[in-house]
Amino acid sequence: MDQQYQPHEIEADAQEYWATTKAFEVTEDNGKEKYYCLSMFPYPSGRLHMGHVRNYTIGDVISRFQRMQGKNVLQPMGWDAFGLPAENAAIKNNTAPAPWTYENIEYMKGQLKQLGFGYDWSREIATCRPEYYKWEQWFFTQLYEKGLVYKKTSAVNWCPNDATVLANEQVIEGCCWRCDTPVERKEIPQWFVRITAYAEELLNDLDELEDWPDQVKAMQRNWIGRSQGVEMSFDLAQPVEQVASHFSIYTTRPDTLMGVTYVALAAEHPIAQAAAANNPELAAFIQECKHSSVAEADMATMEKRGVDTGLKAIHPLSGREIPIWVANFVLMDYGSGAVMSVPGHDQRDWEFARKYDLPIEQVVAPANAGEACDISHGAYVDKGILVNSGVFDGLDFEAAFNAIAKKLKGLGKGKVTVNYRLRDWGVSRQRYWGAPIPMKYQNGEEIPVPLEELPVVLPEEVEMDGVQSPIKSDPEWAKCEHNGQPATRETDTFDTFMESSWYFARFTSPHNDEAMLSPQSANYWLPVDQYIGGIEHAILHLLYARFFHKLLRDTGLVDSNEPFKRLLCQGMVLKDGSKMSKSKGNTVDPQELISRYGADTVRLFTMFAAPPTQSLEWSDSGVEGAFKFLKRLWKLTQEHLARGEAAALDLSQLNDAQRDLRRKTHETIAKVTDDFARRQTFNTAIAAVMELSNEVTRLADDDAQSRAVVQEALEAATLLLAPIVPHISHRLWQLLGHELAVIHAPWPQVDESALTRSRIEYVVQVNGKLRARIEVDADLDKASIEALAIADENVQRFTEGLTVRKVIVVPNKLINIVVG
Repeated sequence: MDQQYQPHEIEADAQEYWATTKAFEVTEDNGKEKYYCLSMFPYPSGRLHMGHVRNYTIGDVISRFQRMQGKNVLQPMGWDAFGLPAENAAIKNNTAPAPWTYENIEYMKGQLKQLGFGYDWSREIATCRPEYYKWEQWFFTQLYEKGLVYKKTSAVNWCPNDATVLANEQVIEGCCWRCDTPVERKEIPQWFVRITAYAEELLNDLDELEDWPDQVKAMQRNWIGRSQGVEMSFDLAQPVEQVASHFSIYTTRPDTLMGVTYVALAAEHPIAQAAAANNPELAAFIQECKHSSVAEADMATMEKRGVDTGLKAIHPLSGREIPIWVANFVLMDYGSGAVMSVPGHDQRDWEFARKYDLPIEQVVAPANAGEACDISHGAYVDKGILVNSGVFDGLDFEAAFNAIAKKLKGLGKGKVTVNYRLRDWGVSRQRYWGAPIPMKYQNGEEIPVPLEELPVVLPEEVEMDGVQSPIKSDPEWAKCEHNGQPATRETDTFDTFMESSWYFARFTSPHNDEAMLSPQSANYWLPVDQYIGGIEHAILHLLYARFFHKLLRDTGLVDSNEPFKRLLCQGMVLKDGSKMSKSKGNTVDPQELISRYGADTVRLFTMFAAPPTQSLEWSDSGVEGAFKFLKRLWKLTQEHLARGEAAALDLSQLNDAQRDLRRKTHETIAKVTDDFARRQTFNTAIAAVMELSNEVTRLADDDAQSRAVVQEALEAATLLLAPIVPHISHRLWQLLGHELAVIHAPWPQVDESALTRSRIEYVVQVNGKLRARIEVDADLDKASIEALAIADENVQRFTEGLTVRKVIVVPNKLINIVVG
């Protein structure tokens, strides 16, 4: 055995063994319980960062632990390879996205292997490969045939200089992030998937996800945003010819209906557009609205502005005429593009009314008569008792909701309905580096590309100019045929959430050339037993993945309702209290750490520094401490082996010190098992093994049975640490005399008999203050324990001359003597 711990030689040896024996390649085995562990796959940015390392170490620890439980464990890895960052990097580096992406994949794959992650690399996928996105394209055509996909005109952020659509996060203070040109709101045709058709199921099935964080489920519930309200119709006092005679509005506060003093329309609303034809001021305002961001956050904070259309709406109950305004805070894509404005009871409406000198009327008063309510200083937004509402006066919210809804229904002017904040999923992007949307056009007709023509392959040898998509600027690429006649291809590509929403399923049959999934394989492995990733993906990715899984189910490809049984959202890696990022210049390169300390040290530090769900504060001394512990464990094993071969363990021959160490060994096994399986607190598991190693050093005897209990302790420590530091554990297990590699070893079992104590230490208090510690036989009765405590010499000093009024014994822990 080497005198010094040599991590690089040890790690290369273990990794070669795993590769040669294909240790992590698995197939379906109905004779074993399966376990599918998946970490959110990375974008191939070029280099791993510590956030990656932490995420994937957690997944690998769980996978290796479950394998040691005797389960058939699948842990795959792939690459979320499409998207705008690759285009930007390609432009910066004067190359095309494809070679840049493939080069990064190879480098990062090497880094993952260096870290010893137990992936089944035979299942590797990259979402930019045609063999992957072919089936995504096929699935899209199936959804189209079912009516779950449609194309409509929708508002986007548009940069007129670059002639491209911008994501909300690419709009900086109203301007394009690249060229600083003011952004316009533009209406363009886009493809959507009807996620709203599954809104109720997505909401209700959150209750099935017992092993998801409550915070994530709450975020999804809020995003879906189920509400019950009233949809009602407002007639126009003068119909707009060939446009409309009425329009609809949805509200969750019908109790405030009698307080409506104006109506606000989106700039894109057909009535607004018609009114602008003869109103230059309104036309100019609508044009100005095109330069506003459509991001919800921006809409909430921007100055609220509007223009009166000159048109009037008829209140559906009172019959009075109400002015119709166009306002910049109303979006056509939300609801009907029209809102009823009740400035007395909505702060945004109140501010708008004050700005434009519109009436503000109170129709709700506090339920508590003593509560102040002055709407001259701001809207009263709480629910209460109706006032100034005619026949509805005196009703509380619920009664008013029902009465007003009933009245509207009787007049044919409204109905109770359920609405969702959730909007259909826009899946088309106008950029290049993405899977082409499999649609073509002929004489204005939409035609899904048939399976035999799939995949529609994205050309990879292109030149990027940073403005227009290469496939949009190439008329030859767009040319195709349908039934022998000329047709054109769709030049939009899929939103990258499409690829990441079903990759977990493709891992179950990644090389199937005949179908999207192999149902037998998919239904064996799915759902994923453990999913791991950052909470920043709590809403969109996880919601889309849940939706996609239900679509797969309804297409007959999977049997389960949900894709992920258990979810772990790991915390961020912080340095000096801030998130580690290249923009802040404080990224610690894991490659440097691996080169200096070895992969096991990096893995141990990331698992020991904090529980997985909490942020990890970076610490150079913490990394050094992890390295020192591994060196100490190596030295401890070396010293043990140098004493000679351990004898067989003879429980009848053990003395108290030997029994104490053996008890510590099995207490540690019990604790670490619970920390791994139930609590998923790997930091406390590591601390427990560190305590065990300290106990080993305290056993001074060198007789045969001492070596035997030390052997058992070191074997247990090696097995308990194997999921976390697999390389050193691989070598230590060999050195401890085992022919079978530790990767094939089962998890250690607790010997309950070893946990039995012959002697128990009690803390003795007098009136709650520590005065002594005593050891007693484990089978001693309560009265005898009390007597020994009272008789203790130091206890006597604090009870002399006083009356013992009560003795409280907490079994196996504490004795409190109450005197007075």
